Amino acid sequence: MTTPQSIHEQLQSLEPSAIIELFELQLTEDVNGVNLTFYYHAGTNELSADVVFNRLTYVAAPIEVDGFEVSSKGTLPRPSMRIANANSAISALIVLYNPLQAKVTRIRTCKKFLDVDNFADGINATADPFAKFEDEIWYIDRVANENPQVVEFELTSKLDLTNLSLPRRQVLEHCQWKYRGSECGYTGNRYFDINNASTDRNGDVCGKRYSSCAKRFPSGDLPFGGFPGARLQV
Repeated sequence: MTTPQSIHEQLQSLEPSAIIELFELQLTEDVNGVNLTFYYHAGTNELSADVVFNRLTYVAAPIEVDGFEVSSKGTLPRPSMRIANANSAISALIVLYNPLQAKVTRIRTCKKFLDVDNFADGINATADPFAKFEDEIWYIDRVANENPQVVEFELTSKLDLTNLSLPRRQVLEHCQWKYRGSECGYTGNRYFDINNASTDRNGDVCGKRYSSCAKRFPSGDLPFGGFPGARLQV
């Protein structure tokens, strides 16, 4: 995809429309154990509410990104993406799913091209889902920092992404098996929620932690698919 003429016109305009930055975080079953896509809006250019673009709602979230610049030294950039960890929401995502190698798409457009849903009168004659800069595709390479306030991901391009991890199964602290799948092997009728509290069948969700596995296999012979010492949390 190339940058359309409508964007070039804005860049050359004496009064260009504000640039809006959007992010899509995509997890896939093959890589991350689940098919989920999260849509975030960084809240730039005085737009603090959710943003609708191309009929998708991007949730306003405190996000800081940097390091996208390409240098002439020949090294590929490794951008940083910091997301507010309000109520430990991002930490919970890391515990539930393996975020490594998840796809991050950086989308930039102009305010004048946003969907009509963003305007109080429901009218925007210049709305255009195709008017955007060329999408930038990145992948999460590692969790660079995690604390109660913020989680920082280090991103990398596909060219710099390691094709094979040693050992073949990545060393992560949470279980990588599909709950009640062949590797997990749990078929019991003891049900627990994500916080390991007793529940019924409808609320049965594995927390992917060692303690979650121990609840379901009290005999001590655990098929835990993670590495408990891989990451220490406070």
